[in-house]
Amino acid sequence: MRKLPYREGTWFGVPLEGGGFGVGVVARAAPKGGIILAYFFGPKRDTVPTLAQIEGLKARDAVLCIRVTSLGLIRGTWPIIGHAEFWQRSEWPMPVFVRPEGRRVWLVYYADDNPNRTEAEALAAPETTGLGIDSLYGDGAAEFVLTQALTEGRGGTS
Repeated sequence: MRKLPYREGTWFGVPLEGGGFGVGVVARAAPKGGIILAYFFGPKRDTVPTLAQIEGLKARDAVLCIRVTSLGLIRGTWPIIGHAEFWQRSEWPMPVFVRPEGRRVWLVYYADDNPNRTEAEALAAPETTGLGIDSLYGDGAAEFVLTQALTEGRGGTS
């Protein structure tokens, strides 16, 4: 098995539709690779930033936190910026996601050490808001969603 080019705390650039880059960080990685939980940030940048330019970003600054395949990192289309020197998993929590099902809404909890393993599901109030939708994004879909988030002003522009 080949060594993965990423681990928790790996920062990377994300190409945006129409040009420019957003930034992401691997917050969790499935033990055998393939699936990551990543936090994504703006503003849209013309070039991939250096680690020194982004190392102060925090989870609360993210415009998006999703489960995504790691193909962009493996293929190199998401350029790796570097690894956080003092990575603290506790500062980058595994969020609870929601899965709407008709009139019902489910809370979906993933294992803290594996973004590919569901630990529990619980019925939630239909008006539950503010949580990300339970989905697994491909790298292209993540690029699209991040572009939309930054275009809508949630991540600013430079």
